[in-house]
Amino acid sequence: MKYIFINLKRFDVSRAKGGICPQDDAVSWIHGVMEESLAYDLGKLEGIEVVYMLPESLLSTGMNVLTKAHTSDRKNLSIGSQSVYRKDIEPGGNFGAFTSNLPAAAVKSLGCTWSIIGHSEERQDKLEIMEQFEPTLRQHEASYQQAMASVNHLMSKEVACALKQNLHVLLCIGESAEEKGEGTWEEQKVNIKKVLKAQLLQCLRDNRHLLGDNKVVIGYEPIWAIGPGKTPPEKPYIAFVSDYIKTCAKEELGIDNIPVVYGGGLKEANANMIASIDTIDGGLVALTNFEQPIGFEVASLKKIIDQYQQV
Repeated sequence: MKYIFINLKRFDVSRAKGGICPQDDAVSWIHGVMEESLAYDLGKLEGIEVVYMLPESLLSTGMNVLTKAHTSDRKNLSIGSQSVYRKDIEPGGNFGAFTSNLPAAAVKSLGCTWSIIGHSEERQDKLEIMEQFEPTLRQHEASYQQAMASVNHLMSKEVACALKQNLHVLLCIGESAEEKGEGTWEEQKVNIKKVLKAQLLQCLRDNRHLLGDNKVVIGYEPIWAIGPGKTPPEKPYIAFVSDYIKTCAKEELGIDNIPVVYGGGLKEANANMIASIDTIDGGLVALTNFEQPIGFEVASLKKIIDQYQQV
């Protein structure tokens, strides 16, 4: 199975208010996106699961459209949340005193089947909170490593909550420019392996017993290459990283052939290249239009998927 994930970030805010939703009514917009996705037969793709990761405010509408469709039309079309809280609701336990946080039980109750956890933006948020306590933590290697281990520990708790609710997880990992370093490629490879191994093991090691039939897909984010004006990694770099992730998961966690998708931005321009890498199992899409007005269109997503399928 291959996976195409679409992270619609804050598409619940209109362009008029500074966001990127092309309509003032974001609920109507996501309703149209899901209907258009069904019309393009994205739920009927053989061997490809298409998953929309939606902000909390759009989950109910998206699921309502999806569940009303015929089962055969939505077979491989799913909806997930943008992370879950590190604690959850359970019988005899906390009834849900988690104001402002999204517990996995709530995601499951909406009918969602996935959650994206550990996205670079979520990791950055956790790190910034720690910097409020210790503003100089990035200046000291030991403090920085301890902070990153703490972030991974929080991500591990989120993964556990998702898996206990039988949600599938897209777990994002990746290295920053500082972590990659500026040495030779051989020196960089050592640094990259160290960062990815720590994130992978610290997020999944304590959760292996929860896997069962639940999928965990790894989304590789080259953080150093994401954003305007950045140069994306070339095929050998992505092949090296994805192969290492699969090898590490097998040797250290006993997980054979864990799916790895490219999280640096799957586009029409790179879909063929990404699809040609044997150790890559799909990609993560955020925007489909990169010139003003930037945004997302289902028709453009279909073109990306068509390009991906040509290999």
